[in-house]
Amino acid sequence: MVDSVEADRIEEDIQAMVGFGTRHTLSDTTSDERGVGAARRWLKAEFERISADCGGCLEVKYQKTVVPAGETERIPSRTPVYNVVAIQRGTEHPNRYVLMGGHLDSRVSNIMDSTSRAPGANDDASGVAGAVEAARVLSKRDFASSIVYVGYTGEEQGLFGSTHAAEVAVEEDWTMAGVLNNDMIGNIRGIDGVVENNTFRVFSQRRPPDLHEETWATRYFGGENDGPSRQLARYVATQAETYVSHLDPILIYRLDRFGRGGDQMPFADRGFPAVRVMETHENYNRQHQDLRTENGIEYGDTIEGVNFGYAEKLTGVNVATMASIAAGPPRPDSVKIGGAVSPSTTLSWKPVEHEDLSGYKVYWRRTAASRWQHSEFVPAGTTRHTLENVVIDNWFFGVAAVDEAGHESPVVFPSALLE
Repeated sequence: MVDSVEADRIEEDIQAMVGFGTRHTLSDTTSDERGVGAARRWLKAEFERISADCGGCLEVKYQKTVVPAGETERIPSRTPVYNVVAIQRGTEHPNRYVLMGGHLDSRVSNIMDSTSRAPGANDDASGVAGAVEAARVLSKRDFASSIVYVGYTGEEQGLFGSTHAAEVAVEEDWTMAGVLNNDMIGNIRGIDGVVENNTFRVFSQRRPPDLHEETWATRYFGGENDGPSRQLARYVATQAETYVSHLDPILIYRLDRFGRGGDQMPFADRGFPAVRVMETHENYNRQHQDLRTENGIEYGDTIEGVNFGYAEKLTGVNVATMASIAAGPPRPDSVKIGGAVSPSTTLSWKPVEHEDLSGYKVYWRRTAASRWQHSEFVPAGTTRHTLENVVIDNWFFGVAAVDEAGHESPVVFPSALLE
């Protein structure tokens, strides 16, 4: 599936979005050739075309919300905000979802300028094109869990589209296996002068928790460093290393870049596992800039700044991650741990219901390590396992479910103590 991702198709989709002139959230919605309205109708038509090719396997629709006037300085009048959503329904766990998206809207230097040319080629036509290409590839297969492809709008004005999408997920009681926000996946030439196409970044963290939420177990056994978003980030890194050649993940343990934000944040705020996938080296001359040349420097987010082979690789990471999560079993629930003043550590969990469940993997790593280091497999039917001579004080622990093909769920960190 990763090998089926094609840079040429990603390039065509980015070119199509750039061709709408501007996709600013406050831009024209009636024209068929220019503005955010034309762009969202194009995206919906692309998803519908993909669905037609797979016999109607995608549920394609708009998610609409209306932002009241004065909600923020960036929304001066009552403004409809549309997400374009395509759902590929799972065969066994239809209410379990893994989601990939990017934001369709674009901007220039003045955030309120809705008429000037704003190509938004890398920020974020690249992420939306990645979601469309992932839909083309993954829609040819069936998966146990549901996959969602989405193009948000309202991101530059204040994450309005993704906030609405997260609210819908809460209202409809989605079991969210993971949210992959792809925002800028095509630039390899950084503002620092470095040119690099063999690394990428994964940002993960929920908002700092209320200290009153802390429990005895989280205080002693990990807390936010092992929350669902961090486990998803580790999962993405493993898929990249396994399935995508010459591409190394860099895990960034922040919600987003310093002082900045993205569409993963509303999902993380609501407790969903959510990460931002993006390039390693950003070029600020190409972000949020009027198109111009000053002192020999070209400013503006034009298609010339996108490396399509690199966007292909990052899309491949998403494809591998979503395929593995959607094909595999749900996470174990109610993981508990015990072993104080003992030479061994015991974990327990509730059994996972999945058609071809093979068993579980119990993971452990040093407390200073960022990635899981060791694992031990136990067969299906096991819901309690003791790691002999592994002292609980010296390690962090987790449990994942595994199917017969080897697909794993993300790891689940213990949330309670064994009685």
